[in-house]
Order: sequence, then C-alpha cells, then structure tokens
Amino acid sequence: MDAFCRLSGLDPLWDWNRTWYTANPDLTQCFQNTVLVWVPCIYLWLLAPFYCLHLYCHDRGHIQMSCLCSAKMVLGFLLASFGFVEFFYILLERSQDIQHHMVFLLSPIIRSLTVILAMCIIQLERIRGCRSSIFLFLFWVLAVVCALVPLRAKIQLGIASDIVRYLAFFSYFTIQLAQLFLCCFADQPPEGKIISEKVGRGECNNSLCLFTIICLFCLNHFPCFLLRLVVKGYRTPLEAGDLWTLREEDTSQKIISDLEQDWTAECAKLQKTRHVKDMHVFRLPEQAQLLRKLQKEQSSGFFLLRTLARKFGPYFLTGTLCIIFHDAFMFAIPQVLSLLLDFMRDEDAPLWKGYFYATLMFLLSCLQSLFNHQYMYTCFTVGMRVKTAVMGLVYRKSLVINSSARRTCTVGEIVNLVSADTQKLMDFVVYFNAVWLAPIEIALCLFFLWQHLGPSALAGIATVILIFPLNGFIAKKRSKLQVKIQMKFMDGRIRLMNEILNGIKILKFYAWEKAFLEQVLGYREKELKALKKSQILYSISIASFNSSSFLIAFAMFGVYVMLDDKNVLDAQKVFVSMALINILKTPLSQLPFAISTTLQAVVSLKRLGKYLCSEELKMENVSKAPLNGEDVVIENGTFSWSAEGPPCLKRISVSVPRGSLVAVVGPVGSGKSSLLSAMLGETEKRSGQVTVKGSVAYVPQQAWIQNATVQDNIIFGREKLKTWYHRVLEACALLPDLDILPAGDATEIGEKGLNLSGGQKQRVSLARAVYRKADVYLLDDPLSAVDAHVGQHIFDKVIGPKGVLRDKTRILVTHGMSFLPQADLILVLVDGEITESGSYQELLSRHGAFADFIHTFASTERKESAIQRGKETFQTLVLLLDMYKKYFKTIGLAIIIPIVFLYAFQQGASLAYNYWLSKWADDPVVNGTQIDTDLKLTVFGALGFVQGVAIFGTTVAISICGIIASRHLHMDLLNNVLHSPMSFFESTPSGNLLNRFAKEIDAIDCMVPEGLKMMLSYVFKLMEVCIIVLMATPFAAVIILPLSFLYAFVQSFYVATSCQLRRLEAVSRSPIYTHFNETVQGASVIRAFGEQSRFILQANDRVDFNQTSYFPRFVATRWLAVNLEFVGNGVVLAAAILSVMGKSTLSPGIVGLAVSHSLQVTGILSWIVRSWTDVENNIVSVERVNEYADTPKEASWSIESSSLPQAWPQNGTIEFQDYGLQYRKGLELALKGITLHIHEREKVGIVGRTGAGKSSLALGIFRILEAAKGKIFIDGVDIADIGLHDLRSRITIIPQDPVLFSGSLRMNLDPFDTYTDEEVWSSLELAHLKNFVSNLPDKLNHECTEGGENLSLGQRQLVCLARALLRKTKILVLDEATAAVDLETDTLIQSTIRTQFEDCTVLTIAHRLNTIMDYTRVIVMDRGHVSEMDSPANLISQRGQFYRMCREAGLV
Repeated sequence: MDAFCRLSGLDPLWDWNRTWYTANPDLTQCFQNTVLVWVPCIYLWLLAPFYCLHLYCHDRGHIQMSCLCSAKMVLGFLLASFGFVEFFYILLERSQDIQHHMVFLLSPIIRSLTVILAMCIIQLERIRGCRSSIFLFLFWVLAVVCALVPLRAKIQLGIASDIVRYLAFFSYFTIQLAQLFLCCFADQPPEGKIISEKVGRGECNNSLCLFTIICLFCLNHFPCFLLRLVVKGYRTPLEAGDLWTLREEDTSQKIISDLEQDWTAECAKLQKTRHVKDMHVFRLPEQAQLLRKLQKEQSSGFFLLRTLARKFGPYFLTGTLCIIFHDAFMFAIPQVLSLLLDFMRDEDAPLWKGYFYATLMFLLSCLQSLFNHQYMYTCFTVGMRVKTAVMGLVYRKSLVINSSARRTCTVGEIVNLVSADTQKLMDFVVYFNAVWLAPIEIALCLFFLWQHLGPSALAGIATVILIFPLNGFIAKKRSKLQVKIQMKFMDGRIRLMNEILNGIKILKFYAWEKAFLEQVLGYREKELKALKKSQILYSISIASFNSSSFLIAFAMFGVYVMLDDKNVLDAQKVFVSMALINILKTPLSQLPFAISTTLQAVVSLKRLGKYLCSEELKMENVSKAPLNGEDVVIENGTFSWSAEGPPCLKRISVSVPRGSLVAVVGPVGSGKSSLLSAMLGETEKRSGQVTVKGSVAYVPQQAWIQNATVQDNIIFGREKLKTWYHRVLEACALLPDLDILPAGDATEIGEKGLNLSGGQKQRVSLARAVYRKADVYLLDDPLSAVDAHVGQHIFDKVIGPKGVLRDKTRILVTHGMSFLPQADLILVLVDGEITESGSYQELLSRHGAFADFIHTFASTERKESAIQRGKETFQTLVLLLDMYKKYFKTIGLAIIIPIVFLYAFQQGASLAYNYWLSKWADDPVVNGTQIDTDLKLTVFGALGFVQGVAIFGTTVAISICGIIASRHLHMDLLNNVLHSPMSFFESTPSGNLLNRFAKEIDAIDCMVPEGLKMMLSYVFKLMEVCIIVLMATPFAAVIILPLSFLYAFVQSFYVATSCQLRRLEAVSRSPIYTHFNETVQGASVIRAFGEQSRFILQANDRVDFNQTSYFPRFVATRWLAVNLEFVGNGVVLAAAILSVMGKSTLSPGIVGLAVSHSLQVTGILSWIVRSWTDVENNIVSVERVNEYADTPKEASWSIESSSLPQAWPQNGTIEFQDYGLQYRKGLELALKGITLHIHEREKVGIVGRTGAGKSSLALGIFRILEAAKGKIFIDGVDIADIGLHDLRSRITIIPQDPVLFSGSLRMNLDPFDTYTDEEVWSSLELAHLKNFVSNLPDKLNHECTEGGENLSLGQRQLVCLARALLRKTKILVLDEATAAVDLETDTLIQSTIRTQFEDCTVLTIAHRLNTIMDYTRVIVMDRGHVSEMDSPANLISQRGQFYRMCREAGLV
C-alpha cells in the first residue's frame, strides 16, 4: 500500500509522528484517500450478496414508489455523478501523468459504483416490501464517519487551496448526511397492508432493528411506535388494543408448526431406542429398572433440549456474540481510565490526548451499553419463543396423552409445566451464558488486578472466598427459616383463612369471629417473628455484599503497602483497581444464580421431556366406518386403563342397531363409564375390535363446563341455528334457568361452572351434545345431578322414544329405574363383564344381577343446590400518592426521619472513605515511598467498617418498618373482612379474598420493603457520585442538572407504562392457565367432539395475546435502559472532559475518583428505575388490601352501654311485627309484612316450596340480613338495639351444612374455652358421640382435618348438635338440619331435640315433613308471605297447601 501511495506522490499509509507524537494529530493523505474511502465500500460489497439473499427469502409485498424513495434515488444519483465527474476531471487534468494519480482515480470510481449498488439495493428493498433498512443505515453512518477526518483537513486548509475540490467535497458530504437522515424514516407499507398503531414491531425486518432505535436515536418507525405507546401509557391507562401485533416469526402457529415436526422425529427415535432396550428390561433387577427409568427421563430431557437448540440456537448465538463484544468493551474501559490518569500525571502530554481518552471512554461505554442490550433483547426474544414452543407442545400433548400416562400427573402438575417450568427455561436462556462467561470475567479481572498490584491481588481472591461462602451460608439459613418456619405459619394462616371464608356463615351464626380472629393473629405473629429473623440475616448478607468492594480493596491495598515500603498507591493503581473490583462484583453475584438457574432448567427439561414423551392414545383403538345397519359394534373386546394394569372390561361383545336406546346399568365400579370410554378409544384395547360409525357426541358423568357464556358452551364452536338452539334449550329444561341468570344465555359461566348448580351444569353439558346433531350419543349418567321431575322431562323430551334424539343411536348409563322400561336394550355390567342383556321385561323375569340392581337403587334421591357467585373483573388502578401516604402513615414519621438520616450517614461514610483514598493516592512519594501508610490504612478501614455497619442498620430498620406496616394493614384487612355482612361474601369470590391475605400481604411483607431498600440505597449512591463529580469539577453542574431533568422525564414515562404493561400481561396470563386447566379436564369431551384443532387455535391465540403484552414490556425496559445509560455515559463524558480541561488545577487522585465513580452511574440509574418500578407495582397491594375498608359493614358486635340482662332470653318468646327483609337494595322483598307471635317452649315447624322464604326467617332472627321494615322482638327486646354477638351468642342454630374447622374436636365445640371438659363430654353423650370420641386416640384433642373430612357426614351433623347442647340457649333454630343425613342420624337428632330442648322454643325449617308432625304449630311460607299457620292436624283438615305437601310426601 505504501508503494501504491508513493506512486501517486503521497506519504506512507501510516505515520506515528503525524498521528500520535504530535500536538496536532492527523491521518496521512494516503490513509484518507484509500482506507477511509474504501472501508464503507468494502462493507457494502462484501455483505450485499447475503442481504440480497435475505430479501429474496423474505417477501413482504410490493411498495409503491414514494416521495421518500424518490428523494433517496435523486440523492444517490447526485452522489454517483460526483464520483464520475471527479474521475473525468482528474483524467483530463492529469492525462499526461496519469500513472502517478491512480489513488485519486480509483477512489471516486469505487465510491460511485458503491453508491449505484446502494441505489439498486434501495429498489430491491422496495420491490420486496422492506420499509426500513439497518443495512444501508450502517453504510451511510460509516460513510459519514469516514468523511469526518477529510472534512477536518479541508476546514484547516481553507477555501483558497482548491476551490473546485473544496466545494465538491462539502456538497458530497452534505448529500451523504441527507441520505443518512432519510434512512432514519420508514417507507409506506406494502400494497394491501394497512399500517396502524398495532403494527409496529411486526413490520421490523430483522432483530438488529434495536440498533436502529439506539444509534443516534434515529426516527425508525419501531421507536416511533414504542414512543407512541409509552406516551399513551403515561397519559391514559393502556388497553390491549393499544399494543402492536406480534411479527409472524414470534407467533405460536409459526414457531410450533416448525418445531412439532422436529420433535415428532426426535420422539420417534427415542421410542425406537426405548423399545429395543425395554425388550430386555424385565430380566433386570429392580434397582437396575429404576436406573433405566431415570435414564429415560434424562434422555427425553436431552432430546427436548437438542430440538430447541436446533430451532433457536443460531439466533441465540448472535446474542452470545454480542455479550462477548460487550465484555471486550467493558474490560477496555479500565485500561482507557489508566491511560487518562497517566495523562493527568504527565505534565507535558498534549491536551488532545486527554480529550481523545475521554471521548474513547464515552464511546466504549456507549458500545458496551448497545451490545449488552442487544444481547438482552436477543435472549428475551429467544426466551419468549422457547416459552411459546414448549407451551404449544405441552398443550398438544395434553390432547393426545393416554389415560395411564394422564393418571401419573395431576391437572395442577400439567398446568405447572406451562407456568413454572417454561419460566425456568426462559430464565435459563437469559442466564446460561453467565455459566461459562462469568469464570472468564473473574479470571480476567484478577489478571488485570495482578498486573497493577502483583501478588497482592491474591488477598482480594481470599476476601472473595470468605465473603461469598458467608452469603451462601446466610442464604441457606434464610431458606430454611422461610421454608420450615415462616412458610409453615403462613400456610397455616392461609389455610385457616380459607376455612373461615368457607365457613363464614357458621362463624356469624355462632358469633365465633373473635375466637378465629385471635387464631389468625397468633399465626401472623409467629410468621412475622420468623420474617424478622430472616430479614436480619438478609441485612447481614446485603451489608457484606455492598461492602465487598471496600473489603476487597482494603485487603489488596493493605497487603500491597505492607509487603514493601516501596509499593506506592498512586491514582492509577487505586482507581483502575476499583473499576476492576466493580466489574468483578457482577460475575461473582451472577455465577451462583446462573448455576442455580441452569440446574433448575435441567430438572424442568426432564419433567417436560418425560411428559412430552409419554404414551399417546392409539388411533387404531376405534375404527371408523360408514353408516349401515349397526352404529356401535364391539367384538370380544378386553380393555384396561393401562398397558400393564388389570383389565377393566372383559369379553365384551355388543352390537347396537342404529336409532336404538341402550341402557347400561350395574353397581358402582362395575365398568359402565369404562364401556363408554372404550367406545371413544380412551382405554387401552388388549384384544377384540371396536367399530363406531358416524359422528359421536359425549356427555360425561361429571359435567365439563368451559369458562365462557352459556351459549358458547352449548353451540361449542358451531354456527348458531336459532330455531334448533331454542328447541335444544327447551328440551334440556334450560329456559327457566336462563330467565334466572343475569344475562340469560350470554351469562359468563365462572371457572368450572362456579355460578351454576350441579343440575344446571349437567343440562348445559347435555344441551351441547344434543345441539351437535351427531349420529351416536354416549350419555354417562346425565340425569343423576338433576331433580326427579326435571330428569323425567329431559328423558321424555331428549333421550326417550319421543325425544329429539329418537332417531339417533343412544347409549345411556343410568341409575334411574323409571327410564329402563323404555329402553330397546339393557346391558347389565358386573365386575367388568356383561352378565345379562335384553329388554326390561326379559331381564326382570330372569331374577339375576338386574333384579339385584333394581333392589339396590330403587330409593336413590338426588338434590342439587345453586350458588351464585360474582366474578372479579380487572380494574385499572391509578397509582396515587394515597397509597404511599397510607403505607408510610402506618409506619409513623418518628421512624421514617431517622432512617433517612441513617441512609445519609451511610453514604457520607462511603464518600469519606473514597475521598480519603483519593487523598492517599495524591500523597507525594518521598525516597520512593509514602509516609504514614499505617495510619491511612487504619482510617480507610475504619470508614469502610462504619459504612458496613450503617448499611446493616438501614436495611434492618427498613425491614422492621415493613413489618410494622404489614402488621397494621393485615389487622385492618382481617377486621374489615370479618365485620362484613354475609351479602359481601356471597358477591365476592373467596379466591379474591384469599388472594388479599396471601399474595398481597406477602408483597407488603417482602416486596415493598425490598424495593424501598434498593431504591433508597441507589438514590443516595447517585447523590454521592454527583457530589464527587461536583467536588472535582463544579462546572459539571451545568451538565448534570439537564441530565437529571432528562432522566426524571424518561423515568416518569417508563414507570407509568411499565406498570400498566405488567398488569396487562398478568391479566392476559390467567386465561392461558384457565384454558390449559379446562382442556386437560375436558380432553375426552374435546376428542369425542373432534374439536382438537379449534382448541389448539384458541390456545395459540391466548399465548400470542399474552406475548403481545409481554414483548412491549421487555422492549420498553430495553428502551429505558438504553436511554438511561446514554444519560449515564453523558456524566462519564462530562467528568472526563471537564477533568481534562482542569488538568492544571486537578490532581490525578480526584480525577480518578470522579471518573471511576461516574462509570457506575449507568448501572445506578438502571437499578433506581427497576426498584422504583417494583415499588410502584407492589404498592398497589396496599390499595388492594385497603379496598375493603369502604365496603358496607355489619352493625357493632357488642354495645358497651347495653343493659341486656346476662340471662337473656329467659323465656324464648319471638315476635315479628310487620317484618320485611330483602337480600340486596333494589331487589324485591324476600319476606313481606310478616306478623306472628311465637310463645315460650313452643315447637314451630316452617315449611314451603324452594324460594318461599323459610331460611330468610332464620337469617332475620340472627340479623345475618337486617330488616328492610318492621321489627323482631325476643323476650320483649328489639334485636336491632343490641350488639350482634350479644344476640347470636344467646340463641342457637343447627345449620343445614355441618361445617367443622381444622383443629381439635374440643375447639370445634367450644372455641372460647367457656365450658369444662365434663360439660363437653355431657353434650357429646347426649349427641350420641361419646362412644365414638372416647375410642379416638386423642379423645377431645382429636385433630379434625379441613372441613372435618375425617368424620362422616352424620358424625359432623351430630357434632353440630353437640354444639347446640353445649350452649343450651332458650331458642333453637334448625335450618333443614337433617336434609343431608341418613334416616338413622335424623332419628337420633330428632329424639335428642325432643328430650333436651323440651323447655326451649324450637323453630324447625323442615325438609322431611314427618319430623314436624308432632309440633305445636306449622307455618307454611309462600313467596315471602305466611300463607297458613296452625297445628299440623288442623292444617291437614283444612286441605290447603300443607295438606297437598303431606300428600306428596305420602303422609296422608
């Protein structure tokens, strides 16, 4: 190259004397005319073929010629013309001596040809629908940057040198700048595509468009849409419609369609390998078989990892390349800092070198930021795609997994695979590179430290070895404390709260709220005690980690100066070492987390691999055939639920003619449902042949209902045919139910049919099948959950010979005797075999198993109940100052102010020891040594120690403040909930309330204090950095102040949008898991109806919708981080430039201090926003917990000034005066003008149809509902004038549902410990429970499980009787107390009541009329009125409503 330049009369390519060792640096003419011209050209020519290939493979449509494109072409033509004109100008001017001007001839022609190539690429992009080009953007950036050096040279030479060339160059440079500017704008969308706010990132052509955002904040359409989203989020609450759509390569359909083929191939290989190995497995001993099983799980996990790596690995590697570049720039910065400090020490060094180092440090910091965030962007994108892929594979597997494999994992475990395990894989993608990169970074840090401090660097290693095991030990202790103690008490508290919420009605009836409130608070205090211990340990960990920089520096510097007096600590050694130590902290903290994340991901991969490789349903289990003659045929079939398990059906031979009704009967567990499953292909076919002709509709025994509207559940993906739909509703007896539901058939059904009764769910499930118009109907006992008269209606209108399905083939599993005579064929199953088959009359005459079945099930009765539930809707919560005010008010100003001062003291100590270090570094060297090094080291150590103690103090103080606030807020929440009326619990799902006590309180316990700790520590750290920079260069205030305003501006925009995006993501995440849950539970129904593809599309849509919220959030995070780091890098540049400018007055020590601290600003700013965002997101919990403070409350539990006698009520008289009651304001009165007088010791029965108002009377007496009008007097006292607990504790109820709580049996009888053991035993004896309890190992201390599940229903009802006997009040109310128990228990209860409550007033809401036939009076309720009231004998003789009810019951 030198010879080539010399030929053109130019100096050599490179000359150090001109570029470095000079006060006025410049590049040689040869370099300017060759390298600077050719570099952009080489870039374009080398990469153009690959870029053109990319455009060829990604056609996005055709873009019309626009003004923007035309302008680019015109400017390109002008640039190319300049080159050719220059070429011909030189050719003419130097024609005689042309061989000596080859450089000047070649450069313009290469430049012009390159511009022509760029113009061709512009046109190709337009044809292929590319709206913006990072490729050409980088070319124009390179061209402009390379032209800056010649520009400087031209300006220095002036216009007089050569006016033509001077003007030509400036014109050329101006056009290049214009091209660069135009490149920052996106072209119009391709033909046929409409661009909107929702389409932003989807139009971005490649992943590198993030660079386009960053590089000089260019106005590419991507950041424009992001900026628009951020601004909108700042101004108004964001909605799902404001987000942009996913680009095609991020959608579930695209990701999974490609991956599924690869995974199917991998599974086939794996199954083949396993099949060969399993042929010999039975010969192996048991331990070897277990080992083989573990190897299978590991291999399946490895196969899954390999499949994912093959699909997403190449893109992930581009991110890995970015992090390698990031590390290179990161380690280059301390070296440049060393050069800058060396420059400050050298008095003769020219100033331009200082500016060069300052600018270089700024550029390296910017590049470090760019590559770091490009890496994070790539990792999060890959993580998002991996999550989508794994979710899709798991979902598809759940639709084809066979029954034996399905039984090995619960619904919760499958949902856990798509929630927890996919999240672990995402974390693995982000942190995996740290596993191998962190050790390299640590080694490089120690290598550079060794270069500066020699063997003293080993002291730093020793400190690290001591600090991090200490943190590991503390983490282990904390984990043990949290899991074994804190979580134990938290689980106990939540379990108790769950029981309280489920049994709140009983608590209110018995006035037990205070007893259970004290139990909850007991758990809470133990939980907070464990939390306090955990937080103190955590504070030690934080103090040691935050002081690690000081401790490592103290150890290294101490050893360094102690080893040899000649070892001098100058600014270069001190602050370069400190910069390296700050770098060292990151890999040291990341490595344990990265290893932990990787190990967790390995476990998750095994779990996922095991599930995804589990056995699937075999298509050949059921063969399909065209319709003719018989619709269902099973020939000598033997079936089981697993390949290894015993057969569930044996020797089954069935032939079902088309259009016939087949009833399948048999005792419980005989295989009736298994027979239908065999017809569906759900069981393992051992032998035989199953043929089903035509389409199938299936009604499972347990109704499967989707979280959708009633209409959507019935039409189930089909088109709505109004006439047929209405006919189906009528036939399935759903029209009366739709009248009751708030929005008719548009009513949203809650999860698992929460707001439907059992009978309603079963009828909706049946209507879904009927609406389908299938050929074969498999009905698994659909009439079991409905009332007898409804069941008869459905049989007549739907299933029977005159029903809408009369021409269809119906196979009905049933226990209902009344339907069997109308069946064409009855199959009797006993122990998995068909023992008898034939018509009803034929089977009866045989006196076989069928006759036994009739005898067993003749008296079966069913009862259904409906519970209405509200549904929590997502509300956009505005983060107001009130939340912070509420939180800090609970802590108290007296504690907050000292904490702020403690933080200031902590940072003051940090500032002092850093400033002391800078002064030490500036100490003069006398005879090759520094004086008083021992004193300096002692002061340095003392200041660092004080800072560590202060850090510990501040973290403990904030933790204690958090516990104080949490204690108060939990107490308020508990009181608010327990003081709420029953109407509140009926309209608020218990899950919502439990969420407040669990997740929200946990956030207030841990997340809010953690965020505040982090935010305050970094805010004060930022203040320290600003003070240090201002101490060194006060003029920096001119730069720092505007940057602070810019930071605050950007941060306020981001936090508002980030919180809303996080909420949108959380809201869109729940439907994914709900849908997964529903699908897993209803997989057999989905398969039977052949709706797999529709459900897969729904799952894809839900996942994509969630990712649509997730993607802008992490892009917004990167956007913020890039902006903030540029602000931080601006501080670095300001500190460095101003230090260079003040070289004559500043010492190297203070410069090193200022610049090394300014390098931390980028990280500090990012952490401040991150912690601020966490606090903003979690402070919402304060509002959510406080949400129930303003809801309506019950009357006071007790009234202090009440003059109620201790023995009240003494007589037990009850008087209703024109009493009216309504369930909610605006609704019709449930009781209307009730006026009656009940005398002492009177036994009154209350009867009536459902909804007549029987239970409303009891609710009124206990003031569960307050009177809408009128009054109730008990012993002459108006019950509205006394406290609720005073009332409820003096009267007793035995409720319909016997509710017990987890705890001892004694606690369930007497939670306040009011009665002696003798009295408790006496009540148990009278309740016929003494023998049972005395035979229990723990007797009265016998532990009842949640809901009393370890006692039978009858025993639980007798415990409720024992409660009443123990209280022995003058008034007893029985609310259908024996409706759900057997006749034997009913008899026991009734006899005890007659003897033990003889001198009491008894009100019985009766279900079985025979229990009240000997009562004094009977009140007959009808639509809220008393329609009849007299003795039972008189009412029967009047032949009114009571008589008709008795006749229906067979009593008259």
